[in-house]
Amino acid sequence: MTATTHRAAPARAVLKKLPEITLAFWIMKVAATTLGETAGDLIAQTLRLGYFLSTVTLFAIFVVTLVIQLRSRRYNPIYYWTVILSTSMAGTTLSDFMNRDTHYLAPGTGSLGWGPQGLGLGYPTGAAILTSLLIGVFIAWKTTGLPFDINRIRTFRGEALFWTAILISNTLGTSMGDFLSDSSGLGYLGGALLITGALTVLAIATTIRRVPNVLIFWLAFVLTRPLGATVGDFFTKPVVKGGLGLGTYGASAALVAVLAGFMAWSAMRERNRPAVLLSAG
Repeated sequence: MTATTHRAAPARAVLKKLPEITLAFWIMKVAATTLGETAGDLIAQTLRLGYFLSTVTLFAIFVVTLVIQLRSRRYNPIYYWTVILSTSMAGTTLSDFMNRDTHYLAPGTGSLGWGPQGLGLGYPTGAAILTSLLIGVFIAWKTTGLPFDINRIRTFRGEALFWTAILISNTLGTSMGDFLSDSSGLGYLGGALLITGALTVLAIATTIRRVPNVLIFWLAFVLTRPLGATVGDFFTKPVVKGGLGLGTYGASAALVAVLAGFMAWSAMRERNRPAVLLSAG
């Protein structure tokens, strides 16, 4: 399948709806996933809505943003990155709900919000379940014969599979990031450095022809989520716990500004760029 100009036959082409994979894409991905971590913690913990009610609320927001994205006829950076952000926030609280229980509450706190306090599965079990779900999505995706390459996704079913994988990968990434930050002994900064090292290896792997770029993309996509989780915790947690002590409000406000700036820049670029049609054959 190749990109064509506006001369392509309308009956045989569809508008491109997903972004180009560039350095700006990865910067925005890390910013969105880090904001997803800090904003998810702000809603569930700082505002004390709790993991269960926060997950239900944020999942509903995800569905609304996804419907808008799916109904869009062409790539819109604001729609796309809003869905990425909503999956990151929902993934944060869903991961916490799966993995934590009352033992993770602050000293002297008996409950956090309304509803169940968490399933208490623990990070390893939660990560194993989410990994199995993600593999299951990719197996189902493979059986459809639809491409995994983001640049070749052009059908409703393909995009639905793409966003399902994104939601699960962001939830899995939260579990991985929290495990590295809280349970591995590496701490927030150590966990971030470890994931950065792994991403560097993937960047080098792009120069090796035998390694499929699609595989590298999805590995990097999953790993940028725990990077966002560890960096988000590093920003928000108290200094005595190894963080910068910015709190969820301060860190979230700074990240909103960064992501909004990139989204505005990306939207202006798309507005000045001719619509790209992808062959449907």
